[in-house]
Amino acid sequence: MTQTSQHCFLIGAPIDSGQRRPGCLMGPAAYRTAGLAPMLESLGHRVIDLGDVAPAPVEAPALDNPAVHHLAETLGWTEALAKAGQAAAGQGLPIFLGGDHSLSLGSVAGIAAHAKSVGKPLFVLWLDAHSDFHTPDTTESGNLHGTPVAYMAGRPFAGFPPFPAPVPPENICLFGIRSVDAAEHAALLAHDIAINDMRVLDERGVVAPLREFLDRVAAADGLLHVSLDVDFLDPMVAPAVGTTVPGGATFREAHLVMELLHESNLVTSVDLVELNAFLDERGRTAHLMVDLLASLMGRKVFDRPTRSYRGQS
Repeated sequence: MTQTSQHCFLIGAPIDSGQRRPGCLMGPAAYRTAGLAPMLESLGHRVIDLGDVAPAPVEAPALDNPAVHHLAETLGWTEALAKAGQAAAGQGLPIFLGGDHSLSLGSVAGIAAHAKSVGKPLFVLWLDAHSDFHTPDTTESGNLHGTPVAYMAGRPFAGFPPFPAPVPPENICLFGIRSVDAAEHAALLAHDIAINDMRVLDERGVVAPLREFLDRVAAADGLLHVSLDVDFLDPMVAPAVGTTVPGGATFREAHLVMELLHESNLVTSVDLVELNAFLDERGRTAHLMVDLLASLMGRKVFDRPTRSYRGQS
């Protein structure tokens, strides 16, 4: 719950295996260098940096799709992050520092296992240019960073252990997407996932669709996992990502989303993913992502009364 002081557990995941462009493994170090921990402490939160997770040793099964690469490494990361995430979720707010978006195969699995253990429904807000709804069978690129949403939604997922507690599709909100492959599009039509692509956000703005989703989380007394991909943002303001797609969220739109999430008092875990520090401009994107997390964790220019999602409106 993000309106009071929290125990924030930083979990580094220097993962490059989910895609082919080197550099995301520098993400956790870049966030730390950009002052993420001191920022959280300045807002009154206690920070416990658990360091960087190491992938578990795993043997990969054979897959029918020859395009899939780094399967064993990705499985190892998934297992290790699921364990670390579940343990941290029982003690405070886990913040996963990536690393490419295959990180979420493990982070969300761990949070889902925790949610199941405490008898709460899990909701996921996916802030991303991509739907990431491929499976190991459908991906043409073989990049497993494009598969986590399919995994958490319980789609058939070759080579991976069953997801511990599949997230009902209606509990998943894709926000800001603008790049969807044909196979993903067809699969999404068969699932009741809230899809707020950039056309929706252009027409309605970010506030109305986000509040509608947050109202559903609050009504269900659910846990909310937020997965923030650098490419949710327009590459003009956040260049340090290997999967740039023009037309993303502006600086102010992104901060507004974070401020609304803070005011909702619903966020229970966070991913920061796809920061490729090798592509950054003197730390510009790393600092922006830290600033966005600051808005999510309570930094404001001016305090004002806000509606409560858990109390009276």
